[in-house]
Amino acid sequence: MKNALLGLSLLTSSVWSPISGGITTPDGFLAAGISAGLKPSGKKDLALLFAPENAYCSGTFTQSVTRAYCVDLCIERLKASGGKIRAVVINSGHANACTGSRGKIDSEIITYELAQRLGLSDDEVLICSTGVIGEPIPVEKVNSHLDRLINNLDKEASLDAANAILTTDLQVKQIAYQAVLGGRLITIGGMAKGSGMIHPSMATMLSYITCDAGVDHVLWSDMIKRVAESSFNSITVDGDTSTNDTFLAFSSGAELDPRYLSTLEEGLHITAQYLAKAIARDGEGANCLLEIKVAGAQSDLDARVISRTIASSSLVKTAIHGSDPNWGRIIAALGRAGIFFNINDVKLWIGPYEIFSHGTPLGFDRQIVSNFMKARLKGKYLIDDLISIRVEVGMGNGTATSWGCDLSDEYVRINADYTT
Repeated sequence: MKNALLGLSLLTSSVWSPISGGITTPDGFLAAGISAGLKPSGKKDLALLFAPENAYCSGTFTQSVTRAYCVDLCIERLKASGGKIRAVVINSGHANACTGSRGKIDSEIITYELAQRLGLSDDEVLICSTGVIGEPIPVEKVNSHLDRLINNLDKEASLDAANAILTTDLQVKQIAYQAVLGGRLITIGGMAKGSGMIHPSMATMLSYITCDAGVDHVLWSDMIKRVAESSFNSITVDGDTSTNDTFLAFSSGAELDPRYLSTLEEGLHITAQYLAKAIARDGEGANCLLEIKVAGAQSDLDARVISRTIASSSLVKTAIHGSDPNWGRIIAALGRAGIFFNINDVKLWIGPYEIFSHGTPLGFDRQIVSNFMKARLKGKYLIDDLISIRVEVGMGNGTATSWGCDLSDEYVRINADYTT
């Protein structure tokens, strides 16, 4: 894993500081990650996140009609328990999506067995699955390793858990931040997985956040929805939404003074955006992080639609991969976003270079801009590998930022023979 302190370059707050750690860094949270033989590679493939008593959990999920049953189970149990969730078991290698009635039965069997061992009710246990669609979970293998999984629960096992949820990821994704709020040291931790099939329509692939500040469940749920929009709903790799996308966030501990809720939410946004950027940067075969910043729209929603349209354009992404400042592709994507604007108001920058202004292309040195892009494509992971495209579309107050990556021939190779 890249050291959590790499998040320093992405930090936008003077209050929240990145620290080493992950999902178990906040007080009271435990995790485990083991190999249960679910992956042929023998790598870790089964994780468990265990929350303190009286923790509240909220989540956002894929809007896909072909979603896996584990998503339905999470939604149902969050509602039934009023957010009082204690454990989340996560298996990688098998999405357990589109597997008929077996998908439902298998998810319920595993969570029942885990609940029995932990002394919990079924409604306090969730399951998340990731892997190949149509592949059912090897239930016997999972259940035979539950005792070992529980015995491995540990305050220091965040990295084990973060490794166990990966599929085609090239990088482990975990982070932690701390701040002093009202004289209390508050910690937020997170982990995520995702590399391909990334174009969330609610949240993300699989992502988890923990926090040791107590917040009213209704307020917490509202926060998490806003956090998802500014992070996991603002990334794209390949335009495909997963059947299993899940984002779960836990709040635990003494209730935070309401005066500091906005600062806490800022920390949640920073944590989620770090994880979201790490997912976008880790796109299969990707060489850089692509950032699309839009300003001047009539609303933030309009700006988000524009930025995400540009970020998801295959032609823009391939141009980025080739270090080709083909700005016409950006303008074309802008034009098909479905948002009204006057072309005579549009301004466009690639990095620090203004390319287009008030409906007219500007003279610029293509080689200089291309060299700028090439340097970023060879930059260090999440340090100096960012190519930023900035677009102004008018005089409105709407702004938004989306993140993506370049599209390479390696992406085609990986996904051409994914199951063969």
